[in-house]
Amino acid sequence: VDNVSFDIAAGEVLGLAGESGCGKSTTGMTVVKLLDPTSGTIRLGGSDVAGLRSRTELAAFRRDVQIVFQNPFESLNPRFTVGQTLTEPMVIHGIGSGDNDRSERARALLAKVGLPDNALHKYPHEFSGGQRQRIAIARCLTLEPEVLVLDEAVSALDVSVQAQVLNLLKDLQDELGLAYIFISHDLAVVRFMADEVLVMKDGEVVEQARVEQI
Repeated sequence: VDNVSFDIAAGEVLGLAGESGCGKSTTGMTVVKLLDPTSGTIRLGGSDVAGLRSRTELAAFRRDVQIVFQNPFESLNPRFTVGQTLTEPMVIHGIGSGDNDRSERARALLAKVGLPDNALHKYPHEFSGGQRQRIAIARCLTLEPEVLVLDEAVSALDVSVQAQVLNLLKDLQDELGLAYIFISHDLAVVRFMADEVLVMKDGEVVEQARVEQI
């Protein structure tokens, strides 16, 4: 990835589009600091986060910027119940006043993504792909982030389920004021979700404009 530059504001959706291998996911992974940039800056609220190294600084950054991965069948721990999946990040980041409070927060998040209370006590293999992706989204929301990177988050789902998850993401954005970096090779999906689009090829941006122009 070379010379990719963009701004995104609260409540906006930036689409990253392009063929497989063009650098979309590398860009997304760098934004969430799963990969380190070799040069350049990443700024969140005016602060450069590219060089963060201490556990305390990284923990604060992880709360603000979360990622939803492509494959809902691999992104959840099969040994954890949904309740454990949702409360573990809260424990790690000191969110909630105790187990009961965290369980209530988990229930509220399940309701927010359209899943019933009894999902708390079930395991990932008991859910469909669309339901698992809803759980993955709820897990991100446990930390009350400002930015969600969605890396081909609906591409593994059936078309009808895709529509449900996309509408859920729009509703969550309206309610919570989230910024999305929406990575997809599917231009119809990008058109539905994005305000602005970056089209990438061979690691570079070849087009950048409002979605209507692209």
